[in-house]
Amino acid sequence: MRIWLDGALRDADSAQVSVFDHGLTVGDGVFETLKAERGTAFALTRHVERLTRSARGLGLPDPDADEVRRACAAVLEANPVPLGRLRITYTGGISPLGSDRGDNGPTLVVAVGETTRRPDTTAVITVPWVRNERSAVAGLKTTSYAENVVALAAAARAGASEALFANTVGRLCEGTGSNVFVVLDGELHTPPVASGCLAGITRALVVEWAGAKETDLPFEALEQAEEIFLTSTLRDVQAVHRVDGRTTAGAPGPVTAEAMRIFDAHAGADLDP
Repeated sequence: MRIWLDGALRDADSAQVSVFDHGLTVGDGVFETLKAERGTAFALTRHVERLTRSARGLGLPDPDADEVRRACAAVLEANPVPLGRLRITYTGGISPLGSDRGDNGPTLVVAVGETTRRPDTTAVITVPWVRNERSAVAGLKTTSYAENVVALAAAARAGASEALFANTVGRLCEGTGSNVFVVLDGELHTPPVASGCLAGITRALVVEWAGAKETDLPFEALEQAEEIFLTSTLRDVQAVHRVDGRTTAGAPGPVTAEAMRIFDAHAGADLDP
């Protein structure tokens, strides 16, 4: 494997980040995950723009968008895979052992790993932990991902692939690495960004292409929904057939199936929408 690290491609065994990097010591960093098919990253422009927004939210310097694009292209060329998970990581760089940032400048890493297409349906669980919609990092895609690791491990123990969160006021928010959509009375809804959820790239495309409504929803909407699906970079649109112990009959339902069809058609026609 060849990895981009701070301006150049390196072999995996020499692509080493300092033990004093702020992304490692305190989670001071942001990242993006992109789907790459046959050497082309999907929605690269939107992902680079969100990387910049997240960096600004942490007070990091703007990443060099041209370098990020060069790095992605170089990594994909050096590591040809049919379907890949392309990961861009941008951190506060070498810093003191504490929350204060150093003055060495940020670290940029781009790597890719081979992956497989997700199943059409999946199971999810709900968890007792919440998203803090008033957090300083609400809506930012940061490397401070420990609470997602804990929740996802709980999902795996329950035979599910995702865990869904409410926010601090009991409203439906998001999954550990996905956005959630529900069908109520035949209409498609997803929580607004004000709920504390990440402004997902796939989420935004589904809202635009499939006409979903952004609606402030109670967490109990998961129990009332006729259909539920998840969106994320590697899931695209994925139907949910079970929430905790409740099975959603016939998943994917008609609204979800249509959202899948629309997304596949639009994404296939434009790789950088």
